[in-house]
Amino acid sequence: MHFLYNFAIHFYWFLIFIVSLFGLDKAKRWINGRNHKLKNWGLIPSDKTIYWFHCASLGEFDQGSPLMHKVKSKDPKAFILVTFFSPSGMDNFSKRDHCVDASYYLPIDTPKKAKEFIDFFKPNFAFFIKYEFWVNHILFAKKNGVKVFCVSGLFRDNQVFFKWYGTFLRKILFEFDFLFLQNSKSESLLHQIGIKNTLVCGDTRYDTVKNKFLQMQNKEEQNAASNKIISSFLNSKKAIIIGSSWPKEESLIIPYIKNNPYQKFIIAPHDISEKHLKSIKMQLKDNLVTFTDYKPIPNANCLLLDTIGHLSSAYFYGKMAFIGGGFSGKLHNVLEPAVYGLPTFYGPKFHKFPEAKEFVESGIGFVVRDYKSMLKTIQKIDDDLDVLTLKTKSHMDHKIGTTEMIYQHFISRGY
Repeated sequence: MHFLYNFAIHFYWFLIFIVSLFGLDKAKRWINGRNHKLKNWGLIPSDKTIYWFHCASLGEFDQGSPLMHKVKSKDPKAFILVTFFSPSGMDNFSKRDHCVDASYYLPIDTPKKAKEFIDFFKPNFAFFIKYEFWVNHILFAKKNGVKVFCVSGLFRDNQVFFKWYGTFLRKILFEFDFLFLQNSKSESLLHQIGIKNTLVCGDTRYDTVKNKFLQMQNKEEQNAASNKIISSFLNSKKAIIIGSSWPKEESLIIPYIKNNPYQKFIIAPHDISEKHLKSIKMQLKDNLVTFTDYKPIPNANCLLLDTIGHLSSAYFYGKMAFIGGGFSGKLHNVLEPAVYGLPTFYGPKFHKFPEAKEFVESGIGFVVRDYKSMLKTIQKIDDDLDVLTLKTKSHMDHKIGTTEMIYQHFISRGY
């Protein structure tokens, strides 16, 4: 089985290489980022303790970030090494408040590349965030005495680990020294296959968004117009925020924007390519102003965030949020608006996201399936806005503290 796994990894690399030849930018960056030589890796001082965090992409980096900060603040010899699988993580993590000392693409998971990586960096601890467990890197890490952990682990019964044909990959889970999990369902699944070194402690992203919220709140107290463009556009009003929208969400919300000229909206598309932005501009016309070349227009009631990096802070100015990806099963972050007290609504394909499911069960998240149900949802939220805002903030406050729980458990076991 190990042979078949290694063959599949080589074949996967070959497929991406072929795709990159046809000009797909993300595939090119994926390949080029891994065309490294040892000399391109920076040497790490010998007196440092190496904490290696592997994050698939930017979302996983946000989950790992609170623990990185915690480790850095407690261990003066800590060196934070981060690897990414996806270009979106590698390209954008620097825009976050971070304490990373070195960052690289994770080498392709062949025995040769994995050994090369582990032998060069010699990590003391390895943290795999959420999931995406790379067999050869884990095996070589354990062979070299590295303590290996899973942070904010999330498991579902349809994953290969729990299938009859998943024996080989299932064995890799037994290599972990400890698994810190998001929910009891994940723990139950692991217990069923004999893995007991687990602790349910929640999702570290709650700590991430709470820290961002406090930073944003401090900025606003110091300067009430810290984001002058958004403040100017809203003119003291609160907006409906459309966060990381896909075409399906846009097809529902754009008619509503046109029919509600006295309501304010901020829309941040998932795709900010020139072609897609042009499509939105053509549909909204005089209703729209753009962030990058903002000029006040009297009748405009929608601000288009045609850039990356402003959505999370824009939620500060919202009253509710329509979150993109709920019609495709790729739901965007619902925690970022919720930490500001914004009730959220989204499409029906949210069940892979436990936080979104909890929101619905707690009455602070709502499911929309079409234009009619969206109208009812917006009206319901508007009617009960004060109550829902307090309820949302309370829910979020009860979820923070995961990072501290993980760190204390980590210390108590003498790692």
